[in-house]
Amino acid sequence: MTTATTATTATTATTGAGLDADACYRASAGRDARWDGRFYLGVTTTGVYCRPSCPARTPHRHNCRFFLTAAAAVAAGFRACRRCRPDAQPGSRSWDARGDLAGRAVRMIRDGVLDEVGVAGLAARLAVSERHLLRVLVEEVGASPQQLGRTRRAQTARMLVEQTDLPLAQVAFAAGFASVRQFNDVVRQEFAATPSQLRCRRRGGPGVPGSGPDAAEGGREPVDGVRLVLRLQHRAPLAAAPLARFLGGHVVAGLERHDAEAREHTRTVPAPHGPAVVTVALGAAADSVSARLHLADVADVAPVVARVRRWLDLDADPLLVDDALSDDPLLRPLVAARPGLRVPGAVDGVETALLAVLGQQVSLGAARTFAGRLVAAFGVPAAQGLTSFPTAEALAAAGPDALRAATGVTGARARTLHALAGAAADGLALGPDADRDATRAALLALPGIGPWTAEYVALRALGDPDAFPSGDLVLQRVLGVRSARLADERARAWRPWRGYALLHLWTEEVFA
Repeated sequence: MTTATTATTATTATTGAGLDADACYRASAGRDARWDGRFYLGVTTTGVYCRPSCPARTPHRHNCRFFLTAAAAVAAGFRACRRCRPDAQPGSRSWDARGDLAGRAVRMIRDGVLDEVGVAGLAARLAVSERHLLRVLVEEVGASPQQLGRTRRAQTARMLVEQTDLPLAQVAFAAGFASVRQFNDVVRQEFAATPSQLRCRRRGGPGVPGSGPDAAEGGREPVDGVRLVLRLQHRAPLAAAPLARFLGGHVVAGLERHDAEAREHTRTVPAPHGPAVVTVALGAAADSVSARLHLADVADVAPVVARVRRWLDLDADPLLVDDALSDDPLLRPLVAARPGLRVPGAVDGVETALLAVLGQQVSLGAARTFAGRLVAAFGVPAAQGLTSFPTAEALAAAGPDALRAATGVTGARARTLHALAGAAADGLALGPDADRDATRAALLALPGIGPWTAEYVALRALGDPDAFPSGDLVLQRVLGVRSARLADERARAWRPWRGYALLHLWTEEVFA
């Protein structure tokens, strides 16, 4: 077949893009699961790519190629191994440690920006040319923007094919494909099987009604009130109890609900066709989180899943982070007590930033009270009796006096809320695709926002795993220092995972 030949000639740059081929081969020979998701092994004799931990016989070294991403392996002509299912492996948050162009582009593609604006729009958001973006991604990642987006859509489609009864035509559009024909072609290329074959193979029998080839060639049918239950894969371990306590401790009335006994959390999530309502069950399975989705349209599946994964930090590599932090005597017992601790992210960066402002210099209980009032006054009703968080545009239009009257915060705090909402409405990026340094500077330029708030927003909304509010008083007390400078010096060895170290210290002191 041509696959192996193509792979042999196309992977020289990919293998050299930040990967030590000998180290990768040793990890694969040892079937070391700690490396799953950090690289992928392509076998030129079979034309498949695998996880390092694949139980199949280890190929000879000269028949191996190594890739940073699944998309790079597919771009080189390989298809996913049916035995170890590398396509089901959660993404790597190692890209989140990078603030450069490649890291930002990968995060944006992972979150579905290509489906919204295409490659030209992606390049424009990154303020570079399409040619420069292509060159950087091929050199750094081993795949073009289109290839990264195609693999992301294929993986979303496979999850829906195997876990739901959605007709395949709806799966195609829900996963972001422009047509059913494109859906069929890409799935065959990625998995060496048709969508119908994937569904039959997984269920061990005939496909469900409406799932055959004839149905897959049908047009898109609008669906209202779509309800799905999905398993969102993650790397074990996951410290479910601390994550549940954190979410429960920050519940905003009207916006979300929390069931501490069941470790279930329900909240609204922004989506293109209207707010979704998502319920996640934490700790029910060792390698996945169950998510019940109530969507306005089936096309919202992919963006909502991406937001939920960021919110729960499901793409974290806990063994990598825990190994790095365990070298510190202070953190070692905390990591041992809570292996796989996650950094709670954000389903919406503007929401998280505004809530951070409401929480400045007040207790958590007071902050939740102010937030509940804000949601009640300016939010929009959603499903299941919940209310979506107000948009930046609505809060900017309301003005500081109305914000003060609705929430009961001080005049200065209301002016800060209004300034932040106005900046977000005018285009201030507050998501994982943002230029982190530029966003920090823009936040600090707003009245009433200092370093603590900027770092907190960077940690949770921007997804920066190295964000570190060194001026935090709880943090300084635990570290036994009395200044932000000394806290920074003490934490230097924790980079680039200072945000995880912070969560360990906060959890021990506040959410234990």
